Amino acid sequence: MSFYSDYLQEIAERATDGLHPKPIDSAELLTDIVAQIKDTTSEHRADSLQHLIYNTLPGTTGAAGVKATFLKDVIVGQVVLDEITPTFAFELLSHMKGGTSIEVLLDLALGDDVAIANAAADVLKTQVFLYEADTARLEAAFKAGSAIAKDVLESYAAAEFFTSLPEIDETIDIVTFVAAEGDISTDLLSPGNQAHSRSDRELHGRCMCSPDDQQKIVALQKQHPGKKVMLIAEKGTMGVGSSRMSGVNNVALWAGKQASPYVPFVNIAPVVGGTNGISPIFLTTVGVTGGIGLDLKNWVKKVDANGNTVVDANGDAVLDQTYSVETGTVLTINTRTKKLLKDGQEVADVAAAFTPQKVEFMKAGGSYAVVFGKKLQNFAAHALGVPVTPVFAPSKEVTNAGQGLTAVEKIFNNNAVGVEDGVELHAGSDVRVRVNIVGSQDTTGLMTSQELEAMAAMVISPSVDGAYQSGCHTASVWDKKAQTNIPKLMSFMSKFGLITARDPLGQYHAMTDVIHKVLNDITVDEWSVIIGGDSHTRMSKGVAFGADSGTVALALATGEAAMPIPESVKVTFSGEMQDGMDFRDVVHATQLQMLKKFGENVFQGRVIEVHIGTLLADQAFTFTDWTAEMKAKASICISQPDTLIGSLELAKSRIQIMINKGMENDANMLQGLIDKADARIHDIANGTGRPLLMPDNNCQYYAELEVDLNTIVEPMIADPDVNNDDVSKRYTHDAIRPLSYYAGERKVDLGFVGSCMVHKDDVKIVVQILRNLEAKQGKVEFQAPLVVAAPTYNIIDELKAEGDWEILQKYAGFEFDDDAPKQAARTEYENILYLERPGCNLCMGNQEKAAKGDTVFATSTRLFQGRVVEDRADKKGESLLASTPVVVLAAILGRSPTLAEYREAVQGIQLTQFTPPTEALSMIPMVNAG
Repeated sequence: MSFYSDYLQEIAERATDGLHPKPIDSAELLTDIVAQIKDTTSEHRADSLQHLIYNTLPGTTGAAGVKATFLKDVIVGQVVLDEITPTFAFELLSHMKGGTSIEVLLDLALGDDVAIANAAADVLKTQVFLYEADTARLEAAFKAGSAIAKDVLESYAAAEFFTSLPEIDETIDIVTFVAAEGDISTDLLSPGNQAHSRSDRELHGRCMCSPDDQQKIVALQKQHPGKKVMLIAEKGTMGVGSSRMSGVNNVALWAGKQASPYVPFVNIAPVVGGTNGISPIFLTTVGVTGGIGLDLKNWVKKVDANGNTVVDANGDAVLDQTYSVETGTVLTINTRTKKLLKDGQEVADVAAAFTPQKVEFMKAGGSYAVVFGKKLQNFAAHALGVPVTPVFAPSKEVTNAGQGLTAVEKIFNNNAVGVEDGVELHAGSDVRVRVNIVGSQDTTGLMTSQELEAMAAMVISPSVDGAYQSGCHTASVWDKKAQTNIPKLMSFMSKFGLITARDPLGQYHAMTDVIHKVLNDITVDEWSVIIGGDSHTRMSKGVAFGADSGTVALALATGEAAMPIPESVKVTFSGEMQDGMDFRDVVHATQLQMLKKFGENVFQGRVIEVHIGTLLADQAFTFTDWTAEMKAKASICISQPDTLIGSLELAKSRIQIMINKGMENDANMLQGLIDKADARIHDIANGTGRPLLMPDNNCQYYAELEVDLNTIVEPMIADPDVNNDDVSKRYTHDAIRPLSYYAGERKVDLGFVGSCMVHKDDVKIVVQILRNLEAKQGKVEFQAPLVVAAPTYNIIDELKAEGDWEILQKYAGFEFDDDAPKQAARTEYENILYLERPGCNLCMGNQEKAAKGDTVFATSTRLFQGRVVEDRADKKGESLLASTPVVVLAAILGRSPTLAEYREAVQGIQLTQFTPPTEALSMIPMVNAG
């Protein structure tokens, strides 16, 4: 009763905020509730029945186990209730997805009571979330002669769990809601500063867009019953920036439909649209919910009589509206003809949203059910010794005879699952691939753990080489929210089989290193596929994809991911690095030169294959990391052999440090990674095993860009352009400007050196600039605060050993203390140097922020509205992104530096070791034997 008493108190507290009771996942609480249901005199019996039936989370939660066992007692007659008959108990079991519910159904189906066994078998036939223990039990019963087991297996082999589902509606009526003009970041749908509440779906849903927008959506639903509200990015792309499942969850909560009447606040099937479509990683997340993502194409480039694009005074393309999607517009999707209709007339072809695979996701209520369903069908056919019946849409296979492979095509072919030997697949092919490395981050990790519970997963797939649960997004402040959420998360992930940043047992020091840096280190083979719960999962070894929390869960549980092989854009470099230029300037200039050459973003939705060659993985990551802002799907670095070996040796040393800290798990995962790195180094050095990853010289790219280094003669700044008259051009990362644009006159309120974009050399640059200025001026005074957050502890340890940390401490007015971490976010800053704990800090925006309305110069990746800095009533906050030396100098001056001031400050400092490869990094393709 004590657990229920606490729950009643929580219910009362939530009610004051207009919230419903929180869904139950605790075994102890549900045990109390079951006891009250059995007690016919209990005053709480009626409410307890409601909680059991309608408010208990399914899957492998502790509460689901208690519920499934109780329903079994009802079915076999050990408990008799008027409110829950055996028939209703079976219905409730059918909505519990897996875990104990499958165990219970197998117990009943393989039991002695024929009537119960047949009823249980009928429910089993609808279930897809079975794991090895479940399928092994079913197969053993079949081999022992069980007719029921045979019947269930035959149903699985025919995929009746899928074929018996209704087809999607031929027509879907929608009513539009323009959520914003321009690109819509997932921060609008699920703000980073509300990350702590993501696992509480009802509470988190309140942060989507604004309360006013939420009520407008409700009003549209009342005005248009039977129509689905579609959230739209007008003149932009929907869902840029982050792979945030919580963003799609929020959209579904307000504009989708309930997945099950017995599971609260889990909605599916939202409809979203954008003039320029949907961001690739966000579109994957939409597929998880069986939703629809439309490329509306309602604005097109205006052309003159000669077919040339008309541009405005700024050189930007002038757009013409082909049809209106203003809020309240009624449209119809015909899912058979794959057309978008307005007043019965076609306005857009939406075939890309209704591929056979995507339609299957919609029919099944989400992509997970299809993934598990295919595995279950294959298992059953194998167990019965029959061929697999073609039920699901065949994977699209694109094979172009005589055409070589790009780097990403090679990786996908190497890791492909279920593809016939000797078949070489090209871009556009649908492929299931083995995932080597998986990363879960701490502000989405609780959702990942919920997804794992919902799909009834108990332990990490043995095929995953390495998996890591980070602590970087909540590193800045150890507040009550973090103290509540993070230990619970780390405990779950540790038991599941991941290496965890924080030790649930408290036996090793918390490591708050930025997740991307750790994943970059534990990737020990350039042929790897990496899945990570953050849009900046873009390693400089292998190919990495930022993913939503659910896709991360799927990769952890199955060791696989499914997606089309992306097209690639090749990026090479010519010329020489100019004096005083940082590699960050090259990164920004790449985006600028691409836009100037092509007139549109050819990177969007594609893999950027960058031929860096000479940079170690740490430094090369600056480029691959930024590709998220280029809207690319992923990035691959093509390296020279000695460079790659150096990167792998560095990775080995970093992994060994993790082992020395006590972070190894029972499966010796970290040592296994070192062993794999040793094997790969041996193969590269000796020309054995798989060759070095390089594209074939006769492969096909979507586009090729050669970046002219000779033209990069001053620092390049990514400006949010907050006052652009065209709202759609604000906060896009596309306004790349030279330092001289600001003429030394832009006031700077705060500088930030940190996030995943920096590495050890960046922190050393901070030190060197301080030494330069100290030597010339006698001392350094800051006219604006400078926040420095090294991405990893290794960097700090190495700087201390090399004597560089001392000068940072000399100027620091604050230095982090792991023994007494901050318990409240900083709201005011002094004009001093802040040495913050390793982690994301200001870049994440969920804990620390600059003061409202500030102008911030940052090495971060994020310039979205409200991320690093929020607006003030009289002034917009803005985060300008620049190289480390520019940011440091801006904080010291309190304004943007002039080009002359910049050159003087960096004199004698080697800002980068980058030089373009002297030879083409490609290979002559092997001829397939036979």
